[in-house]
Amino acid sequence: MWQYVLIQGAISGVIYALIAIGFALIYGICGISNLTQGAYFMIGPFIYGVLKEVLPNYLPNLSSNTILMLALILSCLITAIIGSIVYRITLHPILGQEVNILILSICVCIIFQQLVLITMGPGKAFMFNIGELLPGMLAIGNVEVSRGKVFAAFFSILLFIALAIVIKGTKIGKAMRALSEDLEAAMLMGINVERIFMLVSGIAAFLASLGGIFYITTTNYNVSLWVWLNGMAWAFTVVVLGGLKSLKGAFVGGLVFGYAETTIIKVLPRGGLIIQSFPFIITILVLLIRPKGIFGKRVEME
Repeated sequence: MWQYVLIQGAISGVIYALIAIGFALIYGICGISNLTQGAYFMIGPFIYGVLKEVLPNYLPNLSSNTILMLALILSCLITAIIGSIVYRITLHPILGQEVNILILSICVCIIFQQLVLITMGPGKAFMFNIGELLPGMLAIGNVEVSRGKVFAAFFSILLFIALAIVIKGTKIGKAMRALSEDLEAAMLMGINVERIFMLVSGIAAFLASLGGIFYITTTNYNVSLWVWLNGMAWAFTVVVLGGLKSLKGAFVGGLVFGYAETTIIKVLPRGGLIIQSFPFIITILVLLIRPKGIFGKRVEME
């Protein structure tokens, strides 16, 4: 049993970290709590499912795996563009008004929810089967894990490494770090705040979309218009657990969350029944015991 918890917890934790790291990125660099991450967690899988159905009609010579990868990349890129545009139109004009940003971002999530209902219709909006990411199982020790989960975890880790390299070693990454440390000083240095914030919002939307696709295609395969609530709750819980301005904390928080969830499901007789409330229980405990999270500091952007 503990071998199962060790392996499944790690894989689930990496996917949760992917969902949360975009939120941590926006909060750390832009200094805002952008809850529209929940909307991108929802619309990414919907776009992926539609592309998966439509692309074979236009590209009949491609293999099913190629179609799947193409749909995966295109859906995340489309969501990233949407995320940048939504940020520029709705959130950028009210920077510094934290309460208004929270209210507006929740309104955006609800608008996207209704747009999904209108475009997909009631049937698919409430239950759209987008299928399994990759069929088949892999044996890791004595535990069988789906190939889709292994691919999702491995791909997520590669993205974490790539993001860390960009932030640490590129000119854009240095601009991001400068904005996270001192906005006014960065502006005086000539950094284009609007452009960097739009880029960060696009990256965060990309990550949330990919996290949504990975989660849906490795669990029950059905996405609904209500799933943005789950994505928002998980992202917020993981970043609070790890530390709001820490990317490293988001990764570690995802692992802790994944292990805790897997242990509860496996150990408690009716553990699966409390999973929906589990993120909120974790959030309350962390805020009471360590409000800044595991790696949280007054100013931190790793």
